[in-house]
Amino acid sequence: MPPGGHGEPGNHSESTEFILLGITDLRGLQLLLFAVLLPTYLLTLLGNLLIVALSLADRRLQTPMYYLLRNFSLLEMGFTSDITPQVLSQLLTGHKAISPARCFLQMSLYFILGTVESFLLAVMSVDRYLAICRPLRYPALMTDRVCLGLVLGCWAGGFLFLTGPCIWVTLLPLCGPKVLNHFFCDSTPLLGLACTEPRLLQLLAFLIAVGSLAGGVAVTAASYLCIIRALLRLPSASGRRKAFSTCSSHILVVSISYGSCIIMYLRPTQTGRLDLNKGVAFFNTVVAPLLNPFIYCLRNELVHQVSREVLAKGRAPSGPLRL
Repeated sequence: MPPGGHGEPGNHSESTEFILLGITDLRGLQLLLFAVLLPTYLLTLLGNLLIVALSLADRRLQTPMYYLLRNFSLLEMGFTSDITPQVLSQLLTGHKAISPARCFLQMSLYFILGTVESFLLAVMSVDRYLAICRPLRYPALMTDRVCLGLVLGCWAGGFLFLTGPCIWVTLLPLCGPKVLNHFFCDSTPLLGLACTEPRLLQLLAFLIAVGSLAGGVAVTAASYLCIIRALLRLPSASGRRKAFSTCSSHILVVSISYGSCIIMYLRPTQTGRLDLNKGVAFFNTVVAPLLNPFIYCLRNELVHQVSREVLAKGRAPSGPLRL
């Protein structure tokens, strides 16, 4: 290795912590962002918990569609909770250091949970295809056991695809000051600190992104092409609208989730465009998990009805007080 190259021993950092540059260095802006992000995070948890609670409380929502949506909401809470509390702490205190163990754990959870979400969105697309295009066989195809198996398969796929690469990243020798130009421990800035050229790992990451993201997009696109073809055959316009209304929320969520991940990770090399990645990652980890429960709730009449009934029961008087 030539003098001054990545492999020079003098370039190895003696620091035991990583430094995250974060979103901004302006103290006033940091406090303003904290004031905005804290209620955003709490609303995200509340919105997704509402979906989970409603789907468990009412039998009308205990269907395969809402079973999958409930698991998706739980995933969204875990996904945003992996990143947002650390960002809030950094904005409030100005403390930018993060331990290597916490950094690598955050990175691993981010990619594993994101991959599980990608698989689950594809499964939800297939569920909508079966419900609309195979309505008579749907109850026999999407049983409770099948739904559980599909969810467990998504988790198994996430761990199978990502555990090896995440461990590989933790074993890379790092050089230079451990400063990451990001607000969380993403793989792109971490690979930028590697003493050796991580091209093989970057290629593996790209292939995994193709397998999870492009594969999920392909399954979703094929499902909705079949759905659109089936809807066009329906004789009544009201029937087409009713059938499509069950899919529109999922299409919007899929567009947001897959679109942001493709922009960030579906490239052969994960270097450069860090500022763009930071912006898209902020939307994906903070904004999208807040939008998703509102997208599903605001566009779903059954959820509206169940919510009104639950609120009405909560406000109903418990009867006269007896002494």
